[in-house]
Formats: sequence, structure tokens, C-alpha cells
Amino acid sequence: MLTQEQGQYLVNLARKNIAHFLKTGTALPINGFPTILNEKRGVFVTLKKNEHLRGCIGYPEPVYPLIEALLDSSISAAVRDPRFPPVTASEMETVTVEVTVLTEPTPIKPDPANVTIGKDGLMIEQGMFKGILLPQVPVEWEWDSEEFLCQACIKAGLPPDCWLDKKTVVYAFQGQIFSE
Repeated sequence: MLTQEQGQYLVNLARKNIAHFLKTGTALPINGFPTILNEKRGVFVTLKKNEHLRGCIGYPEPVYPLIEALLDSSISAAVRDPRFPPVTASEMETVTVEVTVLTEPTPIKPDPANVTIGKDGLMIEQGMFKGILLPQVPVEWEWDSEEFLCQACIKAGLPPDCWLDKKTVVYAFQGQIFSE
């Protein structure tokens, strides 16, 4: 678990990295950061403008040190999210940055009773299809656990009831959410 101070540091670092990238085309150099940022962690960076999604990209699994995953995800959320045009430097003044640091996804029995809204995020995997929804998403959309499972399937590009299919693997994870 990260402290609130560490989380705010990550949020500020994500914003600073986006601004740096929009000016120079490069990420901030990776040096001189707190040791905790060297731990491998999953992380997502979410950008919102007027409370609407403006970009969200991340690493659901702990494959990179948190600092590397954060810097790459913040740039990707700003300029590589295929759902949106790239964020501009002047637009960043009206964008809110949110960082979600994840626990490692663990397989769960696909049952709404095993999903806690407001606590769990979901990752659905079937063959080459994979979809992930962060813990805050069902809260924002007022979904119950079954709808959350269905929406995670849709996010994976699968039918909404794919979580009932024996070939589908459902993972749950938790996230610490830090925002401006």
C-alpha cells in the first residue's frame, strides 16, 4: 500500500511527465526517484476533462517497475489512447490526472457474489481477447456486480455473458486511486 503522499507524488509526476512529453517528445529521465517506485506494480493513468474520460491507459499486471509503467502510461493516456485525439499542451490546463496503482490480478470464480463493487477491478480473458475495468468504473456508472462482469466482457470484445463460458478466465484486483 502506498501512502497518500506517495500517491500524490505519482499524480504530480504523471502530470509533469505529460507536460514534458508534449514539449519535448520524450519522457522524463528515470533517475533520482524514491525506491518504492522501483517495485513492479500495475498502474493506470486516467485523464478527465469536465468529468468526462479523455484518456486511460495502463499496465494491469506488475511487469515493469512502477516508475517505468507510470511514465509510459501517462504519455499513452495523453497521446496514444485510440479512442481520443492526442491531448494538447494548452488542453492540459483543464485536464484532471488520476493514477490507479493495482494489486496483482488473481483468478476468481466467475460469480457476481465474488465481485465487490467499489473494491474490485475486473480483467476478463478468453484466448486472445482481454478487457479490463478499474474498480472506480462500476461506481461511476452505478453498475451491480453482474452488470460489471458483463461490461468487462464487452470491453474485451466478447459477448456480455462470456463470463459464464468455461473458456473465460475472470481476474479480480484492487486499486489505490489518487487524483488531483
